[in-house]
Amino acid sequence: MIKFLVMDVDGTLTDGKIYMGNDGECFKAFDIKDGYAIKCLLPPHGIVPVIITARNSRIVENRCKELDISECHQNVHGKFERLIDILAEYSSRNKTLYDLSHVAYIGDDLLDLQCMIPVKEKGGLVGCPTNAAKQVRKIADFVSTEKGGEGAVREFVEWILENM
Repeated sequence: MIKFLVMDVDGTLTDGKIYMGNDGECFKAFDIKDGYAIKCLLPPHGIVPVIITARNSRIVENRCKELDISECHQNVHGKFERLIDILAEYSSRNKTLYDLSHVAYIGDDLLDLQCMIPVKEKGGLVGCPTNAAKQVRKIADFVSTEKGGEGAVREFVEWILENM
């Protein structure tokens, strides 16, 4: 049974574009439907939302606060190692063994494969936006009809809940 929804940010929760202002400030756009799924659909099912992203952004930090995501891990290039640490922490805290079979992972690019491949191999679920990299789409259990930042996460969450 899925207990963790692990999400990449750029290209998954956002459109993958980085908008820059004149003074170097960055902007990202998030889809409200994705936010609703994370904040309102996951909790009744006991699924913990987790962000693991290679970039570091105060924007992501603010979005996580808004959606009550306490597991926000930024500037992480060893995503798989971080995921294993998170599962170990929750296992210890809850005195329940959590492994990769309890994970649903959604990502869009090659860096996400380091988590997606082992999650899939161990019986977890793997999803991606329709505009994900070809190698990612190829291994995904679920390919959204939506692009990253346009409701792909919402669609994946609904698919997970329908198949639990």
